[in-house]
Amino acid sequence: MKKFRFGAVAFVTALLIAGCGEKKKEEQAQSDQSSAPAASAPATTSTPAPAPADSQQAAATPSSSGNGEQKLNVYNWSDYIGEHTVEDFEKATGIKVQYDVYDSNEALEAKLMAGNTGYDIVVPTGPFLGRQIKAGIYQKIDKTKLKNYGNLDPLILQAEAAFDPGNEYAVPYFWGTVGIGINVDKVKQRLGDNAPVDSLDLLLKPEYADKLKDCGVTMLDSPSDIFPLIFNYLGKDPHTTSPDDFAAAQKVMQGIRPDIKYFHSSSYINDLANGEVCAVLGWSGDVFIAASRAADAKNGNNIEYHIPKEGSLLWVDNLAIPKDAQHVDNALKFIDNLLDPKVAAAGVNFVTYPSSVKLELMPDVSPDIAKNPGIYPTDDVKKKLFPDKIVDAETERLRTRTWTTIKTGQ
Repeated sequence: MKKFRFGAVAFVTALLIAGCGEKKKEEQAQSDQSSAPAASAPATTSTPAPAPADSQQAAATPSSSGNGEQKLNVYNWSDYIGEHTVEDFEKATGIKVQYDVYDSNEALEAKLMAGNTGYDIVVPTGPFLGRQIKAGIYQKIDKTKLKNYGNLDPLILQAEAAFDPGNEYAVPYFWGTVGIGINVDKVKQRLGDNAPVDSLDLLLKPEYADKLKDCGVTMLDSPSDIFPLIFNYLGKDPHTTSPDDFAAAQKVMQGIRPDIKYFHSSSYINDLANGEVCAVLGWSGDVFIAASRAADAKNGNNIEYHIPKEGSLLWVDNLAIPKDAQHVDNALKFIDNLLDPKVAAAGVNFVTYPSSVKLELMPDVSPDIAKNPGIYPTDDVKKKLFPDKIVDAETERLRTRTWTTIKTGQ
């Protein structure tokens, strides 16, 4: 992974000690995640892995789990792994992977808090990870069984440690930002050459949003991602707990609410790629996936991603093992496999999110990705990124209540 080289040492400390925020997911995510698998059996709804590629073999060796079963139950964000990683791991180890997907931290947390999930690996984002660690959801990671642990970027480890002191309960996976995805031509047709595509003005000011309504405006259905951006946009502390500040954010959102086609954390990917929406506030990698799909389809939709010039949220997703996991040894082998530079590079190239593995160890990462400032931000942009934080129960209730009011218009 590319190391953060900020203009000032103080900013490195402030940004990366504090932690990160939330993330991404694809249209294939199971948004009806109402049924968790029993501890004795994997879920019946899953995303099958594609056929293995001969050129990419899993960096793992055959083994059995702690209870002797050659099984592993994974619950991850949709389309958030290398295209052939699961099948290659199965081929190399003989371990059968049941791979289920979700598209929000809230959905994951609901299952974890209910207990007896049956999963061996889950992928929570920073603040959720921290809260779940305090709730006793996870077991400690046995780092002695992770031969590739040294490949991790120390600064991303430091960021994860804000929610997991000592990096005891989780391993950083992918990271990214929240920003603006646009259909270049459709936005230009409606707003001209000087459209503020690198500013939240594009989506939060009615004079712009009104003109984009007919081609489709969407936002993440994720208050923990959206509110910090709005607070920062308004010149407030991104982590404010003030009811007055939430009221101010609500006022901004209500001003453009009629222009928003929908709130969803995965549907916008295909819709943006297919030209069904033209402006989104979403996760960085998702917009790049949309751009890739549009290019592959040769459908004429030119998609771009911009980190807002006002600043944006930096988040980190993490690999963790629930306390009731039944196949711990297999889980550790799967995590270690993900930290192999070749496997990690394949993941970066497929999902277009930066890996927690050091970029200099991954020469197989596409130059178009490694040099893309929307994926690996420039130093100047990094100075405006801010982490997420764990909120207390009272603020969580206020945030949820305000978000519900915004979405329903009531």
